[in-house]
Amino acid sequence: MKSIMTGLVVGLLALAGAVSAENTYQYPEAGQVGHGKGKAHLFILSGQSNMERLDPAVSFTPAVIKAFGADSVIVVKDAKGSRPISSWYKQWKSVEGGAARNRGALYDRLMGSVKAAIAGREIRTVTFIWMQGERDAVTGQAAVYKASLDGLFAQLKQDLKRDDIHFVLGRLSDAGVNGKHHDNWQAMREIQVAYAEASPIGAWVNCDDLNDKLGRKNGKNSKGAVHYTKDGYQLLGKRFADKAIQLIKAR
Repeated sequence: MKSIMTGLVVGLLALAGAVSAENTYQYPEAGQVGHGKGKAHLFILSGQSNMERLDPAVSFTPAVIKAFGADSVIVVKDAKGSRPISSWYKQWKSVEGGAARNRGALYDRLMGSVKAAIAGREIRTVTFIWMQGERDAVTGQAAVYKASLDGLFAQLKQDLKRDDIHFVLGRLSDAGVNGKHHDNWQAMREIQVAYAEASPIGAWVNCDDLNDKLGRKNGKNSKGAVHYTKDGYQLLGKRFADKAIQLIKAR
């Protein structure tokens, strides 16, 4: 019976998560099948365009539902393309020491959605899924990215009142490794991997095989476009889910 219900819920996700192809997504919606009242695993997805284009209903949410049950997961996504990490980290400072405009604006929007989604629920675990960094790489801000991640996670821990937030980072794909921003792009990739591997509750996923290798400019970019293919986004969602599930079950 449980497998039948899980299959039914997964089948309904494409309809129930109709907004997921946009920049926001929530599962479950109020009154939706799977809207439970017990303890839940919370998954927060955010970042810039490759997260914005990811539809959690296709592969991420079905995977965590299969692992933990339809009544035991909450998934919230809020993303916006072409945005630097300063849109989330409120105390961000540039390499030169300057501050950005509208620091933390997307973080406030994200947390508004998260707090609404978890109202009245007891949260068992929190996992933060982060796909971002392209903007910071091309604007020469890789050198302050680790400190920015530290600050962003400090905000999350304070606002959610937890010190045990799991996280999964999507490493920038190989799209920019041969471009004019090579040094910062490669530095960003290395920072993301080192950051995740330094934490017992962190992980990262490879995105090198997800982007369109022909690119969008007559195929001249040998490593392809920054954005991914349709199948690439489906794989990305599954990889994020698989890593998140592994982190939670390892506790």
